[in-house]
Amino acid sequence: MTDTTRDVERIYSTPEVVAKLRRLADALESETPFRIQIAGERIRVPARAQFSIEHERGDDEEEIEFQLKWTLEEDDEDEDDDEESDV
Repeated sequence: MTDTTRDVERIYSTPEVVAKLRRLADALESETPFRIQIAGERIRVPARAQFSIEHERGDDEEEIEFQLKWTLEEDDEDEDDDEESDV
């Protein structure tokens, strides 16, 4: 059995982030699932994914995370949706 746990972070250029966020916003607004490629792996995000924004502050740095979260069952439920956007 393969290990499905994954925790990666990738740095993108400003133009790349702008393009990804613009397409992400379009998919969220239209309530459609979409795919995103991160560090070489394509991931399908269902339309019903929960979106949150997290802020962390430490002694010498701050961080803001935009997070999409869903259960694998939710992804299966959206499997029939044909409309998807590449992010």
